[in-house]
Amino acid sequence: MSLRLGDIAPDFQAETTQGTLNFHDWVGDGWAILFSHPKDFTPVCTTELGYMAKLASDFEQRNCKVLGLSVDPVENHLKWKADIEETQHYPVNYPMIGDTDLAIAKLYDMLPADEPGTSEGRTAATNHTVRTVFIVGPDKKIKLHLTYPMTTGRNFHEILRVLDSMQLTAAHKVATPVNWQNGDDVIIVPAVSDAEAKEKYPNGWKTIKPYLRIVAQPGKN
Repeated sequence: MSLRLGDIAPDFQAETTQGTLNFHDWVGDGWAILFSHPKDFTPVCTTELGYMAKLASDFEQRNCKVLGLSVDPVENHLKWKADIEETQHYPVNYPMIGDTDLAIAKLYDMLPADEPGTSEGRTAATNHTVRTVFIVGPDKKIKLHLTYPMTTGRNFHEILRVLDSMQLTAAHKVATPVNWQNGDDVIIVPAVSDAEAKEKYPNGWKTIKPYLRIVAQPGKN
């Protein structure tokens, strides 16, 4: 099944390092990040899981839960967690899915639906496409999916930046321009008329083109 932005994130039940989890119920009325890994005890992923743990409070402030996935058993995850804390100096306090039957990797189109076998005997190289970050909104729809090569560590500050942008859009009907950082000016989306914009932004905005209207980020002094 091919997944696109705006699709409902497939629901599933899975065993994790924190017990059985029903995905949609677990997401609840907030946001969630599902980020996947091809194999336990791999070097790049070790640094990523540790850094995500470091940023846990940043995601919590944004009402966003974090869920990891690796194509290995939960028992291996628990051992890997100890290595991660030892080497990266942050405990992994979010759940990690054990996807031993490859079901969720297939459900989320990270492996072919007809991929045979289980995690047994597989290597990071055979699982190299299980490297996707998904952001899921309160409506359970996929807002972002971004796949990295195995050799490139993910930039979780960029993930935070995108999350901030999407949450601004959801709350204020604004978009964010190239290289935007939290606090920078934003763009009034074309779906907002000038009449509606006058009500939302009584202090005005800068019109560069009729379709390009710049305004101070809502909620920032």
